[in-house]
Amino acid sequence: MIWLLLCIASSTLIFVVFKLFTKYNINNLQAIVVNYFVAFTVGYLSSDFDFSIMDIGTKPWCTGSIVLGFLFITLFQLMALVSQKFGVSAVSIAVKMSLVIPVIAAVIFYDEEMTWIKIIGILCALAAVYFVTYKPEKVKGKIAYIFLPIILFIGSGFLDALINFIQAKSVPSGEHAYFASSTFLAAGFFGILFISYQTLKRKVSFHWKNILGGIALGIPNYGSIYFLLKALEIDSLESSVIFPINNVGIVALSVIVGKLFFKEHLSKINKAGIALALIAILLIALKTS
Repeated sequence: MIWLLLCIASSTLIFVVFKLFTKYNINNLQAIVVNYFVAFTVGYLSSDFDFSIMDIGTKPWCTGSIVLGFLFITLFQLMALVSQKFGVSAVSIAVKMSLVIPVIAAVIFYDEEMTWIKIIGILCALAAVYFVTYKPEKVKGKIAYIFLPIILFIGSGFLDALINFIQAKSVPSGEHAYFASSTFLAAGFFGILFISYQTLKRKVSFHWKNILGGIALGIPNYGSIYFLLKALEIDSLESSVIFPINNVGIVALSVIVGKLFFKEHLSKINKAGIALALIAILLIALKTS
């Protein structure tokens, strides 16, 4: 469970860093691109064996790594767009409720057991995510943009399911750092293409604080993927258990951190969501005991 806890902590730290981006007026895209190269460097340095960038193309997970890299940076930008059009609540719901996609995929494709306890736990998890992120006063949705959170929901769920599939089918034990680093490197190169496109359209300035923001984001971002891959490798934990606990844990911890350090208001519904999250974790974890 230590890998899962570290994944939850790393993912929560990402949200904290994003909040600080707003405070210090850091350019999201530029910092995100820097973050991916930082994440690649961290993975490269933390690997327990030598690997060459030139050998990436020979790996069975190469194509999957490239696809994931594109999804990483595209979904990060889509999250920012949905946040601007719909508010933070809609983003959180779209991303975290997408956990239902990899859970269903795990049951269908990997023949993982689906008990009534797990079903109730998953339903509690979905309800918890909704209640914890329920802040209608922040939602500014328009019918014209309704397809954006739907795409984000599907994309986030597909991303989690794809990570699980590639990890299970193509990533040998011991190559998690190699695979994660290569995926971040691919995302970084796609990011350069996005910035180049922006530069061609209009003059874009680059500030040193965006580099610092990218470094602060890159370290926990790498950790969130690496620790998730390590958790998925644990035989005693099914992926249909890992994803709900991970997503609900991230939401619950993010709310707690927001309350303690950013003085964010918690309504009665939000507090009920945290309680449901704890119940969901207990029900889903009960399956593994």
